[in-house]
Amino acid sequence: MQRFVIVSGLSGAGKTTALQALEEFGYFTVDNLPPQLWAQTLESCKAQGLEKLAVVSDARTRHFLPGLEEAFVSVQSEVEPEVLFLEADDDMLIRRYGLTRRTHPMQEPTLAADLREERLVLESLRSKASVVIDTTQLSARALTDKLRGLFGTDNAFTLALFSFGFKHGAPRDADLVLDVRGLPNPYWDEKLRPLSGFDQAVREYVFTPEASAFYHVLKGFIRSSLELAQKAGRTSYTVAIGCTGGRHRSVSVVEALASDLAGVVSVAVEHRDVERGEGGG
Repeated sequence: MQRFVIVSGLSGAGKTTALQALEEFGYFTVDNLPPQLWAQTLESCKAQGLEKLAVVSDARTRHFLPGLEEAFVSVQSEVEPEVLFLEADDDMLIRRYGLTRRTHPMQEPTLAADLREERLVLESLRSKASVVIDTTQLSARALTDKLRGLFGTDNAFTLALFSFGFKHGAPRDADLVLDVRGLPNPYWDEKLRPLSGFDQAVREYVFTPEASAFYHVLKGFIRSSLELAQKAGRTSYTVAIGCTGGRHRSVSVVEALASDLAGVVSVAVEHRDVERGEGGG
């Protein structure tokens, strides 16, 4: 286990946003986990090969907080826990929590009283915090960006490249769908038809000088799209490249893109239709 993050803080301070962000950064996440179950959860994650765990322990687990010291001791032989504590001023918390129309876990007569009691209950966790963030002036996006710098990785952003054949249906979950059916089609060459875009002979057929110029423009457009996605706070982006059958041209282009962009972002590749027979290009 490389990292174990304990998220805590006041109701309305952004714990849900934080947990969702950590999940995007590759953490296995558990909400509302009593401290006495930290060690067991860590052990289970380790057995499954999971290297990053984030849990929320807050006022909802207040009945278990008297055992907090023992819980920390039980996990420190495996990993040094990092406590992230989120807070904000009372006026902002009341405003945010009032919008949810949920019952505060402390169930005091007023929300202001709830927050006073919650601060007292969570003082033991706050005292162990390695990171305290005041979210009074932070939007959800700004908080996510801040957490990315603290708990994310340099390669947190992932580009998923997906080849497919239009004759088998275009994917519905891609962020960007591009059509390369205008490129030279190896399907019409009997020697190349049984091959796929993995083969060098097919790639040489596809990437004529004219097609290479088109590919250069395509690659630049995709890079610009990725930059915009990253600026918008996205941690992944899916680009689907389609030809007729999903066997030759789209595979060739995706493989070229994966090679050219691997040094820019983390790249994941899937070729959906390459094994569906000769297809049609």
